[in-house]
Amino acid sequence: MSQRDTLVHLFAGGCGGTVGAILTCPLEVVKTRLQSSSVTLYISEVHLNTLNGATVNRVARVSPGPLHCLKMILQNEGPRSLFRGLGPNLVGVAPSRAIYFGAYSNCKEKLNKIFNPDSTQVHMISAGVAGFTAITTTNPIWLVKTRLQLDARNRGEKRMSAFECARKVYRLDGFRGFYRGMSASYAGISETVIHFVIYESIKKKLLEYKTAGAMDNEEESVKEASDFVRMMMAAATSKTCATSIAYPHEVVRTRLREEGTKYRSFFQTLSLLVREEGYSSLYRGLTTHLIRQIPNTAIMMSTYEVVVYLLDG
Repeated sequence: MSQRDTLVHLFAGGCGGTVGAILTCPLEVVKTRLQSSSVTLYISEVHLNTLNGATVNRVARVSPGPLHCLKMILQNEGPRSLFRGLGPNLVGVAPSRAIYFGAYSNCKEKLNKIFNPDSTQVHMISAGVAGFTAITTTNPIWLVKTRLQLDARNRGEKRMSAFECARKVYRLDGFRGFYRGMSASYAGISETVIHFVIYESIKKKLLEYKTAGAMDNEEESVKEASDFVRMMMAAATSKTCATSIAYPHEVVRTRLREEGTKYRSFFQTLSLLVREEGYSSLYRGLTTHLIRQIPNTAIMMSTYEVVVYLLDG
């Protein structure tokens, strides 16, 4: 792969990630709130009638739904809160995706010379290496983003900036504090691997189908608008499967990134969640996450394919 090809993949990955992050930010905020341990702040009091007619109030310990969480954010904090953490997200998503797609393309290029070209092993190893590289380099940005999204403040209250958040993290936990939740992100590489293996498999089948059709009609195979729609569908399908399988690491990561909590490590958090809140807690916010991830991944991957196509001419 030439230096120009590498830059093309870096730029395309950055563009895809940025567009997806902006359009789906409100869903990201709702998902993060649902995953957190403070989600009960948004649950209304339950009125219980006793046998003698008296009314007892207590806070429900069930997880609220996405719509209820969205309603309470708008009611208590205002529409601007739905874009909390967008700054760090935009700062991080372009380099993160650029690093990811650049590492993925380079690794795949090298592995194709060792294994069967475009085989499952090539896609799995490439996705794993790319995920590890992107996570290690950008985790501090995502920690600040998560802290900002969990920073619930009423209307009129001064909101914490990204710089203030970063300074607070350093003051309380030092440099190591910026890498909280990274173990859960490493566990989440499995989601990335599953996603890319399925995506590349579907993409390969679609290309084979189109090439066969073009040969039957004795026409040259060229890219059309319908091809990018198919790529969006392939990305959405692969991401849905991968997310549903590997989702618990998302909840664990959010808990590890919370400020001053009892959560210390990946497996300690996982066992604590199951013991205190049940297995269902590992899938809190999954619906919102899927609603966000499907269009986000489809937008990101299709933007990536379009930019690569345009720059390669």
